[in-house]
Amino acid sequence: MSESISSKMSIGGHPIHPMLIHFPVAALIGLIGTDLAYILTGDYFWARASIWLVGVGVVGGWVSGMVGLLDLLLVSGIRRLVTAWCHAILAVMLLSLATLNWLLRIDAVDSVIAPWGLYLSLGCGGMIALTSLFGGQLVYDHAVGVDYEEAPEPTDPH
Repeated sequence: MSESISSKMSIGGHPIHPMLIHFPVAALIGLIGTDLAYILTGDYFWARASIWLVGVGVVGGWVSGMVGLLDLLLVSGIRRLVTAWCHAILAVMLLSLATLNWLLRIDAVDSVIAPWGLYLSLGCGGMIALTSLFGGQLVYDHAVGVDYEEAPEPTDPH
């Protein structure tokens, strides 16, 4: 087992970036559903839900991204990983796409959903999958933010 890489941006040894990222990811994935619901029903409720979800996704994503960026810049072990740079670059691309999606909707909550809002939402969903793949590799393959001291020993099921 290789050495773990500690996060500088942590609370009680628990990295903050993974704590924060779940909410914006859930919001941006939910955005696909609300966009489709608006397109299928024409109910303005879904357009309003979409503007809120994309806003939460963008603001939460940038906050989480800043915490992740600080870890990237402050921890040399993370900086040396190509996987970390791939994750960071994809995250910036994702947040740029999500921010564009939000900005297009601010003055026209419902008129841009079909088709461009939905296209951007689907693009964000794809980018989330790619970015998450590299984020998972950082944790599971490179032990970024994993504390082996606290991890329970595996038990033999037999």
